[in-house]
Amino acid sequence: MQPNLQHHPKPAVESNRGFQVWWQMTRPHTLTASFVPVLLGTALALRYEKFHIGLFVAMLVASMLIQAATNMFNEYFDYKRGLDTVHSVGIGGTIVRDGIKPKTVINLAFGFYGIALLLGVYICANSSWWLAVVGLVCMAVGYFYTGGPFPIAYTPLGEIFSGFFMGMLIILISFFIQTGTVNSTSILVSVPSMVLVGMIMLSNNIRDLDGDKDNGRKTVAILLGKKKAIYLLAAMFTFSYLWVLGLIISGIAPYWTAIVILSAPKAIKATKGFIENNIPIKMAPAMIATAQTNTIFGFLLSVGIFIGHIFS
Repeated sequence: MQPNLQHHPKPAVESNRGFQVWWQMTRPHTLTASFVPVLLGTALALRYEKFHIGLFVAMLVASMLIQAATNMFNEYFDYKRGLDTVHSVGIGGTIVRDGIKPKTVINLAFGFYGIALLLGVYICANSSWWLAVVGLVCMAVGYFYTGGPFPIAYTPLGEIFSGFFMGMLIILISFFIQTGTVNSTSILVSVPSMVLVGMIMLSNNIRDLDGDKDNGRKTVAILLGKKKAIYLLAAMFTFSYLWVLGLIISGIAPYWTAIVILSAPKAIKATKGFIENNIPIKMAPAMIATAQTNTIFGFLLSVGIFIGHIFS
């Protein structure tokens, strides 16, 4: 659906807000979903005394560029489908609120993909060219998440795709490029990250439930309803902490990883925020708290693994 441009006035971007506008378009609170898995995968690799700083930096930058580009594709396609207005809640809607041209947004997204591709060539040349296939699939998912005739984000599969590709798979790739292999430990440790990245998407869908329903989306939040979707969010938070406890008991993860419990207040804040509020703008802090839970949890898990290596 093409929006009526007469209903979307484009104010000029103020020069003193220029950087802020461009920075917000990357949706910075979501970038940790790409940063933390790289850190965690690399921390796991240190157990094998494997660390290539060039590959680490290249993977880190490439992952963040792909995440930022995915967010820009979301910005562009939401505008094209008429979903963004000047009254839209959140940091999306840069096109309609800040006067950024749609073509500029889509071109910048593809530009980020181009840089990520170059970094991917470097990564493959120093590890395995099979990763080129994996990387291209990840980029395709980033585009079709909100692009194409059947966007993934409009279906109940959004959380699964985002969790697997931006959570588990990034951890495994980061581990593989350092060690040359993928083992059961790296897979098992990546599970809570996969879950929490998926919950970032669920939190976004809980906030946007009413608007998404009006626009024909079929997200998990819509299918379950707000109350049950919040129950699912809380259950997945709990599952992530219990999973780490299971890893510790089974000897797969060092007991130092128990420090992930320090991220629990953010999970509680997110859950309470959704329970206590029904207006989208008032639920935004809960959505941010969900992303922060993933960030702090993943960072603490990485630190716990790193300390475990030192004292093992």
